[in-house]
Amino acid sequence: MKAAVIIPARFASTRFPGKPLVKDPWGKPLIQYVWEAAVQAEGVERVLVATDDERIANAVRGFGGKVHMTSAAHHSGSDRCAEVARTLDHDVVVNLQGDEPTIKPDMIAQTIQLLEQDRECVISTLAGRIDSEEELRDPGVVKVVVDTRGRALYFSRSIIPHVRGSETPLRDSPAPHLRHYGIYGYRRDFLLAYNQLAPHPLEEAEKLEQLRALANGYKIAVGLTAHRTMKVDTQEDFAAFCATLRSERTNERET
Repeated sequence: MKAAVIIPARFASTRFPGKPLVKDPWGKPLIQYVWEAAVQAEGVERVLVATDDERIANAVRGFGGKVHMTSAAHHSGSDRCAEVARTLDHDVVVNLQGDEPTIKPDMIAQTIQLLEQDRECVISTLAGRIDSEEELRDPGVVKVVVDTRGRALYFSRSIIPHVRGSETPLRDSPAPHLRHYGIYGYRRDFLLAYNQLAPHPLEEAEKLEQLRALANGYKIAVGLTAHRTMKVDTQEDFAAFCATLRSERTNERET
């Protein structure tokens, strides 16, 4: 199964303009971390950054990355990925978010493998166990529930599953609470068709694009990972990421 990774990146951002190009204290742009993870992932034949901004394109070329210039009219990362996917002949296209600098190569490989293992699924993604009540109650943390085959039943910003009568659902739930990670593997042909589907009311209510697929009867494979990633949405998130890097470098020098 041939796989390509597409990293959609745009300069405009309501909360953090220019986010892909922000540099860590050692001069490395955020998007380079994502690129490096993608090129190291097993099973990936090609990695492309999809952008409509020459500033991002020049930065990516500067560290040796490959760029595909896209339309500026896209409303979502999957739209941008679909434009690039039309030019590829790969079986699987991975939509890898450019603001996940701690993504691991084996997480990308796992996303591809899920589609190899479950031929009925047209999308794959990852999830991990939630380990704090604060995280569970945060609407910015997307939750997912899965069936016995590891296929998604629903995604939500609310607490799912709801634990009736409990004020501490994480502790009391007989079923695990899972955090969804924003990495998606698509069968290429489905990705091209997917973006022709009209947005669904569930998708619009939750502001979660993957619900369009579930609402139309398509199957999503969800793999469990023990990795924890840091998503950079704000300057505060980036500062926390840089603090983690400093701590890691300090530990490396001391060992």
